[in-house]
Parts: sequence; structure tokens; C-alpha cells
Amino acid sequence: MKTEKHNPQGTVARRRRLTGVVVSTKMQKTAVVKVVRMKQHPVYLKRFVQSRKYKVHDELGIAKVGETVIFEECRPISKDKRWRLVSPAVKA
Repeated sequence: MKTEKHNPQGTVARRRRLTGVVVSTKMQKTAVVKVVRMKQHPVYLKRFVQSRKYKVHDELGIAKVGETVIFEECRPISKDKRWRLVSPAVKA
């Protein structure tokens, strides 16, 4: 499949790619991946950690808990899954 989609204006939009750590692989063909970001408060300028969990489609079941993986946007696969596993980035 292509990793690009076309807009009505004729420009090419790339799919977002994120990197995170696999937290769970207990569902069939699905891995839960946690993405951690450092943010800064706009007024007080204090830095804090913000995290979010994504359900990622893992067709081959190659993701293992503790691994760092790269995943990208895709069409909706189920109610919560809108991301597809691209590759494991670093082994745990």
C-alpha cells in the first residue's frame, strides 16, 4: 500500500509516524503502545511528562512487551485501532 494520500488541492499528505514502547500484547493482532512526550506549561514554563496509549494493528504478532516500535496512521481497522505497526525500532 502507499504511505501517502492525496488531498483535493493536489498536494501529497504523509501519514503521521510515532515511536513508543509496547505495553501489552494480550489481544489478537493488536499491541498497546505508550508514547511519552515532554511538554511545557504555557504560563508557568514548568516541563512535565504527558503520555498516551495507542492500539496498534500488529498482523504478524512481532511486537513484544518492552520493545520500542515505530507505527503509522492508517484507515480505521476497528473502533479504537487507527494505527499500523511499521517496524520494531529497538529490542528490549
